[in-house]
Amino acid sequence: MTADLPDLYFRIRENGAVVFRLNTENRQRRIEMIEIATVNVKNGNIKPHGETTPSPAELAAIRAWLAARQAQLAAREVDDILRTVDHLNLTTQWVQSRAEDDQLDTVTDALLLAMHDLRTVLVRRKAERLGQGG
Repeated sequence: MTADLPDLYFRIRENGAVVFRLNTENRQRRIEMIEIATVNVKNGNIKPHGETTPSPAELAAIRAWLAARQAQLAAREVDDILRTVDHLNLTTQWVQSRAEDDQLDTVTDALLLAMHDLRTVLVRRKAERLGQGG
């Protein structure tokens, strides 16, 4: 099993990851996880942990992971929005075909305000893009 292990392990957390160097070169052949850095995916910061300094090869691997993670999160964000479009369509169908009056009383104002807010922002951003020639 240890021959298949990567050199680094990334423990995902909300704003990035904690990076560990994996080591199996010990008497018990146990996996040692040595914390070497924290990574912030929002701003791209890589902060060494304590006295441990990542090697140049480790920094390159961390930067590669960071770029891949940022791309993955951006793709997920777009996918989430497209799922929201699907959910809005399902909501429209529910309102038209199955919603009871008391259910509509519960959701109508919140939906109308959220949709108005979204529409206002989308129209403004589209106008900005058109004004820039894009």
